[in-house]
Parts: sequence; C-alpha cells; structure tokens
Amino acid sequence: MIEANDIALELCALSRRFKLKRGLFRAPGVIAAVDNISLRIRRGETLGLVGESGCGKSTLAKILLGLLKPSAGNVLVDGKEVNPRERRALARRIQPIFQDPYSSLNPRRTVADSVGVPLRLHRVGTAAEQQASVKKMLDLVGLPERTHGQYPSQLSGGQRQRVAIARALVLRPDILICDEPTSALDVSVQAQILNLLMDLKAEFGLTYLFISHDLGVVEHLVDRVAVMYKGQIVELGPREQIFDRPAHAYTRRLLASALTPEPGLGIPDIDRVAVA
Repeated sequence: MIEANDIALELCALSRRFKLKRGLFRAPGVIAAVDNISLRIRRGETLGLVGESGCGKSTLAKILLGLLKPSAGNVLVDGKEVNPRERRALARRIQPIFQDPYSSLNPRRTVADSVGVPLRLHRVGTAAEQQASVKKMLDLVGLPERTHGQYPSQLSGGQRQRVAIARALVLRPDILICDEPTSALDVSVQAQILNLLMDLKAEFGLTYLFISHDLGVVEHLVDRVAVMYKGQIVELGPREQIFDRPAHAYTRRLLASALTPEPGLGIPDIDRVAVA
C-alpha cells in the first residue's frame, strides 16, 4: 500500500475537453483530450507515459505545468491541491524539459542568461548568488565555461538540451515533466542526455514524468509505465509487467509496432496502431 506522504504528484479524475467546430449548420462537437484520469506518481520514481500521437499526452503535460486549465478534476502536489492561477508557485515545484531545445531557448540570450531567467523572475538570491547558482548548474549538466557566454545557435543539439535541463533545475524543483526530451537528438547524443537525467535524478532526488514514443528508451529508463489511449490510461504497471506481460489489447499492438533488431519481429498486423 502506498502511503500518502510517498506521493509526489496525484491526478484526481482529471479531464480536459475541447469544442470542435463542425460548420455553419452543425452543432459544435466536444472531444475529450484527457478523459477522467486518476494517477499517482511516487516520490523519486520515473513514470513513463506512452501512447500514439494525439492520445492526449502533451495536453496532460500542459495541465500539470499550469499551461491549461482542466475541465474537471484537480492536481495535487505533495497532497495539496494546485491552484491553476498560481503558476509562479507551481513553477517552483514542477518544471518542463521540452522536445526541441532550440525553440524553447531565446536565441537572443546567452546560455548563462537563459539559465538565470527563472532565478530573476522568482527573485531568488542576490545577483552574485544567482550568478553562482547558474555556473554551478551549468557545470553539473556538463557545459564547459567557454559555452556560458554563447548563444543557442552556436551550440550543438545536445548542448542546447543540456542548457534546457540546467534552466529547468536551477529553481531546484521536485518534479520534472520530460516531454520527448531526446527525440530531436542523434542516437549517440540521446544516450548521453538520458544518462545525465538519471544522474541528476539520483543527485537531487527528483521525480520524473517521462513522455516518449520511443519504447526502447522508456523500457531502459522508467520504473512504471502508463499507457494512454484516446485520453484515458488503459494500462498501468511496473515496467517489466507492461513490456513482458501486457494485459490490454492496445498495449500489445503498441509494443508490436515498435521496431526490433531481429528481422521479422516487431512487424505489426495490418490493423496496427502507429506510434508517432
């Protein structure tokens, strides 16, 4: 049984609906991008969220980050309900790492300036303390001092993602929402970033919600897996259970659609569900 104080993040009957326009003479429809999801993420664990493109993963992430207001339900952090209007307080607890580090960084800010923005917005410490915190965080993510005064266009993709990670961690949040954080990177760089995320998790005691379409990455990284389909969590369980003994038909199709290194395996049937 999970104790209440072991829960870092809890979703309670969370829903988000969008109206769809259907033309001049047809009534607008409604689509449930997130449909009555209840989920608990334990403190210090990495929960993987997988599913096809359009199933609602990114919408759910935006709700957790306070970027979208839920249509129903609520979010609890450390057992306390989150007020969507208090985005500044929420940012101290939950931070994102997005898919494309280039578009998430201001091209006119240097590396050090970008990482220091959250500290200035939240008025954390003096100017000298902020500068020291930025340098320490950039050192932790493996960026040499010569890069601190550079701009995003002067960095490689892996370096830019390290900047994004440093910016997410500089406020020392408890929870990171990692939304496809390595999918825009080369395979060799992906491994470096994943190893960095695991090292940082151990050092700071972080909790991760790891959203990815790459089932190989998910299998390597996470403790539990939540499978999302049409706005709902259709299966939830330990990593080994989901990958070795999937119970839901959609999970089985999802796993079958993943490529394998052996010819003839992992080729789905004609009615497969594509992962995107």
